[in-house]
Amino acid sequence: MPAARSLAAQLQGANPGHGPLRRVIEESWQRSLRLQADPDMPQATLALDGDALEEYRRGHPLASIMPVIHKLLVQPSYESGLLVAVGDELGRLLWVDGDAALRRRAESMMFVPGADWSEATVGTSAPGTALALGRGIQIAGAEHFNRTIHAWSCTAVPFHDPDTGAVLGVLDITGTEMAVAPHTLSLVEATVAAAQAQLRVERLQLAAAKRDRLARRRMLAPVAKRKTAHGSGNPVTSLYRNSLQLLGRDHALLSIEGRTVTLSPRHSEMLALLSIHPDGLTAEELCSLLFGEVSAVTLRAEMVRLRKILQQFNPAVVPESRPYRLTMDVLPDAGQVLSCLQRGAHRVALEIYRGPVLPHSEAPGVVELRDRVSTLLREALLTDGSAEALLQYAELPEASDDLGVRRAALKLLAPRSPKRAAVVADMERLESELGTRQRN
Repeated sequence: MPAARSLAAQLQGANPGHGPLRRVIEESWQRSLRLQADPDMPQATLALDGDALEEYRRGHPLASIMPVIHKLLVQPSYESGLLVAVGDELGRLLWVDGDAALRRRAESMMFVPGADWSEATVGTSAPGTALALGRGIQIAGAEHFNRTIHAWSCTAVPFHDPDTGAVLGVLDITGTEMAVAPHTLSLVEATVAAAQAQLRVERLQLAAAKRDRLARRRMLAPVAKRKTAHGSGNPVTSLYRNSLQLLGRDHALLSIEGRTVTLSPRHSEMLALLSIHPDGLTAEELCSLLFGEVSAVTLRAEMVRLRKILQQFNPAVVPESRPYRLTMDVLPDAGQVLSCLQRGAHRVALEIYRGPVLPHSEAPGVVELRDRVSTLLREALLTDGSAEALLQYAELPEASDDLGVRRAALKLLAPRSPKRAAVVADMERLESELGTRQRN
């Protein structure tokens, strides 16, 4: 295990003269090692290039707020010896700008547009670690997992979708020690907040303009309106703007292009299953996941009712048949949680998680999804979660009597932590209740 020995050596000598590594950095290094990042790898990998990069940037939701970032951060960086980078939700850099001389130096470590700076590829760095934690962080010098970038320091904060809370990307400042000055994190957080607010305003303006256009079409040409309704919307950004909220609710909320509709429990189940099977389901498959062994006739009747509702709401989201599938990308919040867990971002997953998927549904496919999301989140927190994350999870109704979570949190709390007394008291109460139930 050369990588493990290399990590052990780094843990012993990474911060000479400055004491042990911060806990958040050590946890990131351990996470990086599990993700198979290499501390001796000479540079990041290029994930996007040329026309593919240009096309992806044009369609990315953050493209529209780049003028805000340019005004607030990029322009001042030309004279300050800093770089400003914006990456997507996977840690791939999309834009890198700032001090010209520093940009040339940064090219030697592949800090360039299209490069993958996720924890899985380069290990601990501000862009990748901010995405993994779901919050802002500063990484100074030798705190980087990769030894080839110890001469650099960086501060990064993730962007979140103002409507759905989904992670859209990350904003990063990179340079020398000035990049981790005390005020830098606040500056980046303020810029992200301004950019998210601008994104929200643009969406509201777009939705208002679309409502005006539809109203004019309805007055002037109803037939033309019906013919063009299926072509509305922006397919490039629909993955981020169109969502299905399933967590902690029996009536799902479907949000499409700024409009929201509340669905019945049955229709919530149907859209939940279709959203997690983008390639579609046959009538038999959907019937099995929805009802168990009910006749396809029942399914067709429910599908007719669902289509009528969606036709009035937004024709573009009406499911196709043979197989049944959604032609528009709709992002379920349960899928976002699973995606975060897959890449090790359990703190982000916990922030998105609002409770079980359609908690009272008995549809076999929904039950399986509910169990998978809940189980994987709990396992991830027990394996990698901090004491704070475990205590936050313990506040959820489904964890109200989870002794295992509280024991794990107690082990991680500092001996003098004021939170220990409350955790111990909670555990004693649960153990007493468990003993009472066993005696009865």
